[in-house]
Amino acid sequence: MNAPTQLIFLPGASGDPAFWQPMANALTYEAEHQFLAYPGFGAEPADPDVENFEDLVRRLVQRIDRPTALIAQSMGGVLALRAALAKPALVTHLVLAVTSGGLDMQALGASDWRESFGKENPHLPDWFLTLREDLTGELPYIQQPVMLLWGDEDPISPLSVGEKLLELLPNSELDLVNGGGHDLANAHARVLAPLVDEFLQQA
Repeated sequence: MNAPTQLIFLPGASGDPAFWQPMANALTYEAEHQFLAYPGFGAEPADPDVENFEDLVRRLVQRIDRPTALIAQSMGGVLALRAALAKPALVTHLVLAVTSGGLDMQALGASDWRESFGKENPHLPDWFLTLREDLTGELPYIQQPVMLLWGDEDPISPLSVGEKLLELLPNSELDLVNGGGHDLANAHARVLAPLVDEFLQQA
């Protein structure tokens, strides 16, 4: 596996790429940083070429033109996994923080955040909130090293989800943040950055 020369950071359902800025600032691994913004989310203007999740997957895949590590928050992790399946030769590493990973979240004890989040953010496109992506059968085919970042106080993506992904992804590790919630990659960026740096140097 090649060393990544590009890091692409993927936000969660808020679509706010600034979520990853503290982590990006704390990383010492030398690579170009790109922050994917979701058209129509937050300050990012809408784009007629991105009207659903499949369009967003296609946009991300188009950016992967060299060895790339994908660093994703929450629902951005589903996007990262789809891209890894689409471009296995160029996606070198995956860092997935409190993601659903395309699993049945309700069966794993997760609280349903979508309705309340949609009411609090009525200006956001609804296609990310209504996404139901089942990647269970495809996860064993992902051969890239995967770092799973989880907290033990996250009702949206509880530890049971991370443990299930650890079981399904053949080349994965699970790093637990005691007291970590759904914002752990942002709130604990300085603590996690050295672990991510070390992970990105693994072949």
